[in-house]
Amino acid sequence: MDTRGGARRALGRYGEDLAARRLTATGMAVIERNWRCRSGEIDIIARDGDALVVCEVKTRRAGTFQHPMAALRPAQIDRLRRLADRWLSEHGGPPPGGVRIDLVGVLLPRRGAATVEHAKGVA
Repeated sequence: MDTRGGARRALGRYGEDLAARRLTATGMAVIERNWRCRSGEIDIIARDGDALVVCEVKTRRAGTFQHPMAALRPAQIDRLRRLADRWLSEHGGPPPGGVRIDLVGVLLPRRGAATVEHAKGVA
């Protein structure tokens, strides 16, 4: 059994839980979590007013080489756009407020509370 893979998945789930709480606390409504299709996965799909928001969540432990807010690469942004198009085609098309891609970064220190940052419209 791969304990590192299990620990990584648990870390990701924890970060997504914190991200969903942050989005909800700011007035957004989480519609779906971990939506999957053959092309990939969207961590969180939410509504912000009349806009649909596709959220990528990046969770890191303090001391790792890359801050979570720096972890979104152009290829991932392209993949998120394609996934958003696929989700919209299966759920009735784009809403009046359009679609936005956000990034939520979760940084877990060795001690104390996690830091959660939300960047709107990263792509």
